[in-house]
Amino acid sequence: MSKKSTRVDFACKALRQAIIEQALPPGTKLPEDELGARFGMSRTLVRAALAQLQSEGLVDAPPRRTATTAKPTLEQAKEVFEVRRTLEREVVRLVILRWRAEFGAELEGHVRQEDAARKGGDERVSIRLAGEFHTKLGALSGNALLARYLGEVVSRTSLILALYGRPHSADCAVSEHREIVAALRGRDATAAIALMDHHLGSVEHRAMLDQGRDGQFDLGAVLSRYVDDNATSPKVAPLPRRKKRASK
Repeated sequence: MSKKSTRVDFACKALRQAIIEQALPPGTKLPEDELGARFGMSRTLVRAALAQLQSEGLVDAPPRRTATTAKPTLEQAKEVFEVRRTLEREVVRLVILRWRAEFGAELEGHVRQEDAARKGGDERVSIRLAGEFHTKLGALSGNALLARYLGEVVSRTSLILALYGRPHSADCAVSEHREIVAALRGRDATAAIALMDHHLGSVEHRAMLDQGRDGQFDLGAVLSRYVDDNATSPKVAPLPRRKKRASK
């Protein structure tokens, strides 16, 4: 992989995480010069990163206009949940068909991480881990294409919740995930699918409340946090700090 590709992948990962954790609310402007300065990238590479995120439904990048985090309509949100329910049911079915003891250990370990984040009051990590539970299930299905599509709709769900939903309920997520794992471990497909449907129904109910939030925040501060969080990857060299302008 070239250094350019690695840098684009790094920026995509950091921005994707910031969007999923709802640190960058829907409709947030993403100026190319600001992103380039924070990620140490040319505008060409910034555009490549934004194009990738646009293909995932996380960013709107119209020609000759500043890109923004995507702002799905309620109708689009309902479509996302329709697709997600179908994908998650098939994931549950395939995971049970392929079930091995180590699957249970991996999933239960993840739920323990969710519980630790809940007890620690770390909402952004709790939000990310709740979504990652489902992407882990997708990976365990053994179907790479299904896992990819599920990952995209899980990410889009985070945008929908940031725009329309009530605050994240970590208690419910942890308990419902535990119940799903127990049904999977028992290889009870009917119970596991029913639990998944109930869980997604609860998420959708929380998301369908039109309570759009336009909180004020410092884009640079948010980006810096996610640059620092992801710069520990061994594949990516530390990024240059943005230079402060000299006072006049």
